[in-house]
Amino acid sequence: MKPSWIALVLVGIVLVGLVVSRRQVITTQRQASSSGLILSGSFDQNKLKSDEEWKKILTREQYYILREQGTEIPFTGALDSEKRTGTYYSVGCDEALFRSEQKYDSGTGWPSFWAPIREDVLVLREDGEIPGESRVEVLDRCGGHLGHVFDDGPDPTGKRYCMNSEALYFVPDQEK
Repeated sequence: MKPSWIALVLVGIVLVGLVVSRRQVITTQRQASSSGLILSGSFDQNKLKSDEEWKKILTREQYYILREQGTEIPFTGALDSEKRTGTYYSVGCDEALFRSEQKYDSGTGWPSFWAPIREDVLVLREDGEIPGESRVEVLDRCGGHLGHVFDDGPDPTGKRYCMNSEALYFVPDQEK
């Protein structure tokens, strides 16, 4: 039996859709890695998505922060005053990033940590967005902007990972 022209057209449409979707993921990956020099870490190729996919998953505020490198107003994020013991996860990647034992009150109005759970859960990239000011941007492994890291934190690292609450979610430890 010969394939009908309708079946061939449908197969062609599906193939074009797959190529376009893959191209969007590659474009997103290039945007995530080309904005500045990657200083450490790497992106998880399996978690990269197109802008259209992110818009379906994230709230408007989360999209603004994670995908457009926005910043929430200081002292407005719910996680800045979180005091319970637990783990902070990336909203975009759904990956554990920080523990409450690494959190401290920096007085800046954003949740601050002196270290991540493991160095490989974050991507650090040069941020030259503000002329004359050298900063290091903190991203999750799916290319989402979390905040910045500064060299004015407490011991033992001297680092301040200054994160946006909207880019994280908190899971408290189970009470025993």
